[in-house]
Amino acid sequence: MSKIILITGASRGIGREAARLAGARGWRVGVNYTADETAANECVALVEQAGGEAIAIRGDVSVEANVLAMFDTIQHKFGGLDGLVNNAGITGQSLQLADMPIDRMRRMFEVNILGAFLCAREAARRMSTERGGRGGVIVNVSSVAARLGSPNEYVDYAASKGAIDTMTLGLSKELGPQGVRVNAVRPGLTLTEIHASGGDPDRGLRLGVTTPMGRSGEPQEIAAGIIWLLSDEASYASGAILDISGGR
Repeated sequence: MSKIILITGASRGIGREAARLAGARGWRVGVNYTADETAANECVALVEQAGGEAIAIRGDVSVEANVLAMFDTIQHKFGGLDGLVNNAGITGQSLQLADMPIDRMRRMFEVNILGAFLCAREAARRMSTERGGRGGVIVNVSSVAARLGSPNEYVDYAASKGAIDTMTLGLSKELGPQGVRVNAVRPGLTLTEIHASGGDPDRGLRLGVTTPMGRSGEPQEIAAGIIWLLSDEASYASGAILDISGGR
């Protein structure tokens, strides 16, 4: 059966690779993005080239009206929802907490925590068998920062991902009886654009050599774990937090 999957922040990095791999399984994919329409359309093309269907859906996950419209769009286009990948997230410039302005912290928490909660809420409303849905899967993208703390870099980002871990555990128990599995992946150092957005584009390569495997991960390596958790192959996995971090 062709699954219908919504991936937030799918125009780049891990989200983009997850969309491509979903397409390779013949799934239908909602490619959410915030601003870069060109990159989102390129991701749609990748999904289609891989054998799936896709649409680009613009929306800021921290804005409730945008989230509602996003879920309504995928319902209208594809007729349902089988899975959500809560991938959209931001980081910031490396700073100690004592030097962080409140606007930076507020935006971090609005996108990384509130945005993920809003998307999970809407997915639950639509997929829960108690609410007329057919069941489904939520995969939250956390980070090993949640257990490392990211001192002197971005403890606010690390804390936001700690919240995602807790949400994963709680929702898996809440939604399990309603036919919805909830899991998370925790990537380690991964070669994506997020390092550049934090002002340190070489961070992944520089720190990758310090991992037990001696390198950073590639986006497709993280995406493979996401796709497995979405698939029927992971039918008994719920409440799992899967580290894909090279042993870090």
